[in-house]
Amino acid sequence: MSQCIMKTFQTVKSASVKFCLYRNSISLVLWKKHICDSCEWDIKYVQTAKVSTVVQRSAAAYRKNANNYWKSVKSAKRSLHGNHPLASQLDPWPGPMDGYKEDAQALGQHPFTFSRQVVAICVYPELIHHPALPEDAKERARRILQHCNGGSVGSYSDSKGNSYIRSSVAKYIEQRDGGISSNPDKVYVMGGATEIISNVLKVFTSDRGTDQAGALVPVPHYPMYSHVAALNNMVRVDYYLHEDSRWSLQVEELRTALYKSRKYCKPKLLCIINPGNPTGQILSPQCIEDAIRFAEEEHLAILADEVFQSAVHKPNCEFYSVKKVLHGMGPKYYNNIELISVNSISKSYMAETGMRGGYMELLNIDPNAEECWYEMLSAHSCATLAAQITLDVISDPPQPGDLSYDTFEQEKMTVLMAMSENAKLTEETLNTLTGIQCLPIEATNYAYPRIELPEKAVTCAKVVVCWYKLFCFLYWYSKNSACCVQSLSLFNCWLSMCDYLQGNFYFYYRFS
Repeated sequence: MSQCIMKTFQTVKSASVKFCLYRNSISLVLWKKHICDSCEWDIKYVQTAKVSTVVQRSAAAYRKNANNYWKSVKSAKRSLHGNHPLASQLDPWPGPMDGYKEDAQALGQHPFTFSRQVVAICVYPELIHHPALPEDAKERARRILQHCNGGSVGSYSDSKGNSYIRSSVAKYIEQRDGGISSNPDKVYVMGGATEIISNVLKVFTSDRGTDQAGALVPVPHYPMYSHVAALNNMVRVDYYLHEDSRWSLQVEELRTALYKSRKYCKPKLLCIINPGNPTGQILSPQCIEDAIRFAEEEHLAILADEVFQSAVHKPNCEFYSVKKVLHGMGPKYYNNIELISVNSISKSYMAETGMRGGYMELLNIDPNAEECWYEMLSAHSCATLAAQITLDVISDPPQPGDLSYDTFEQEKMTVLMAMSENAKLTEETLNTLTGIQCLPIEATNYAYPRIELPEKAVTCAKVVVCWYKLFCFLYWYSKNSACCVQSLSLFNCWLSMCDYLQGNFYFYYRFS
């Protein structure tokens, strides 16, 4: 065992990692320099010592042999949120860019001109008289202000959201789904998808014990689901997506998870994430139909997380909303299945993460539950009007013939083409690397590649439990040491988002 551990840490000893921060990207380059040869590793010490002490010892060797690029290897295990301690060591680079969070504008994407113009005019109505602003932006601002209390965005809107903007969202849904009607009174505008999903879970929450409410959630999923479920006293019932079926939803897996969970909770909700985050797949209409039939048989409501619906990359792939598939199944299902559909301005091509806005549409929800929702929303007043206005622009963008149409379309296509090209580049690059396999990325700006590592090496690395992810990263990257991967917070993703599912290692891989 000691020999195996020595081989395990030999990889760590023979590698150095440096973050290079470019204008709009984070690059991670690994050089094999054998810089830590002067540091003798005591195997018994490694097995028993606290990780922080081991990290400090490694850092001491690095400082001695690598000209103080790192003050502490331990800092590499931290997330890149906020001011990262490595920033001061990376002269002449200006500072860290956070590629871990889904924040495209922080990484350089420009805001859409028309959206900013409308928001600016609504916030400062005197701009209506400014000759530099186009008339269609002014007219949109006038219509919105007419539906604001007191004609001001500084006033409260209805807790559901501004009535004019909810009508715009309903029209967008109708157009998206081929004319299927949408009732503005069933549209709720709120402060982003996280807030919406949290409020949904609150309504379904019940007592503890075997009567405690449960929600079936796909694995892998975005970590927000784990946090929100715990905060709202909801049991998270995992059902697994399988790589060999291109991460599609399988009814057999749903049924297995449901029956097992009934021993300790009462499942009430089926969560469907489409397009998938982080798997990047789009569910087929047949797959969605199978899930709907399962929900009807088991008396489950459906939460459809569809925030990446406008981020489809593959030309032969098409997004189908759960509502559209449900309508095609006939009145038996469409008039009875409880459905909550969620969308967000953060994950659209506009990437307005800081605005914090989104909507949910309710279908066949029990009136008592809907009343409960409205009361909860009333306690939080309303979403900010700036976010609601941005949602209005996404739902009702400039049309052909409008002054802003050409600029808006050009900005939109620039973003969508860049996302598509980056998805293709990410997929192709990952599949050229040793020990990495990645399925086609159909949508979103995520990949979920599988990592192949020697079994003995992983077993040995787990002796120091908190270090094994770090080892796995260094081992794999040492096999691809000539590679420089740009626009990906690779190291950070690995350390904080590495998963072990069904006997395989995977990790979240976000591209801009």
